[in-house]
Amino acid sequence: MLAGAQAELTLRIVVRRPPPGVTFAVQRGSVELLPPSANLPDALVFDFTVRANGVTSGGQPRFLGPCTQGPPTARFVYVNSGHRAGQAGTRWDRRAKIPLAGITTQMVGEVLETPGARLETEFEGTGKDGGPTCATVKSIVWRMVGTTMR
Repeated sequence: MLAGAQAELTLRIVVRRPPPGVTFAVQRGSVELLPPSANLPDALVFDFTVRANGVTSGGQPRFLGPCTQGPPTARFVYVNSGHRAGQAGTRWDRRAKIPLAGITTQMVGEVLETPGARLETEFEGTGKDGGPTCATVKSIVWRMVGTTMR
């Protein structure tokens, strides 16, 4: 399906238990910010789309779009917090790097063939120091889900 075709793919990132009073946003391009699509009591939810356009030399899907960052063979999404998320008067100025490397061409194909499906991942929003999680999040696991949030 990806061998030269381009398709739009819905992604969801869930930030579990973010620290209270800290703003989070997905970075679009170099300066634009995408606010949460849902603000739940114990989580923030970000829904956005990327384009899957062929495969990289390593056989992974090539992702494009304003929310994707990094080189074609190692794409990721930034989840910014504090000042980087547009919050004034905060001491936090961080961003978490969410790798897209765990998304396979098979997963992309399955999502594209399933109406209403998306790929979703989650991570803990509070780091060991009590502030927002930052740096590359290593525990990312992408999974296909239907139209209802789990």
